[in-house]
Amino acid sequence: QDENLLPRKYFEVDFPMIVARKIHNIKSKPPLSKPIMESHSGDSLLIDSHSLDSSRYSIVGADLRFSSDLEEKLKKHSLDVHLPTLLVAECVLVYMTPQQSANLLKWAAGTFPVAMVINYEQVNMGDRFGHIMIENLQRRQCNLAGVELCSSLHSQRERLLASGWENARAIDMMKVYSFLPRADVQRIEALEFLDEKELFEQLMQHYCICWASKDSSNL
Repeated sequence: QDENLLPRKYFEVDFPMIVARKIHNIKSKPPLSKPIMESHSGDSLLIDSHSLDSSRYSIVGADLRFSSDLEEKLKKHSLDVHLPTLLVAECVLVYMTPQQSANLLKWAAGTFPVAMVINYEQVNMGDRFGHIMIENLQRRQCNLAGVELCSSLHSQRERLLASGWENARAIDMMKVYSFLPRADVQRIEALEFLDEKELFEQLMQHYCICWASKDSSNL
């Protein structure tokens, strides 16, 4: 019943080195490779050590900090910018400088006439708990170059609006958790005993989901 509601095509973008690793895993594991092979004829599936392209799914090796290179590779893999498009980033923008992430968001807002972007990453990083998170990551040589934009839900919304998106909202993950059906929460909490509920809540309050949209077609 959902046949005509599926996305026309799904694009996954990652660093070229990571893409090569993902493709190796796909090619070497039949549960991953078999469905792709069976659903495509030989002409509609192109796969080598550094790229995979099919009629419904592509893995693209690119650096998101350079949007011109990204756009060229996406169009080479048959991206149609005129289709309504959903862009999802999971702990991605925080690793870029504010200028680099702004350039990417502006590119996306300017490229797709009808689009929505969903961003999941840190928030409320200016308090003591946030500082400890940053210090722990720095000890592992993990630099959050864009953490200043994760200071609040307001700063997360404003970065999207300043980049050309028409509407933007943001909520922390504790709020998301409170919206879940009670039966789901009870099932989740029964999976593993949670003895540090306060720590769990603090962690959830330091991650958020923000989303923004633009709709020139009034969909």
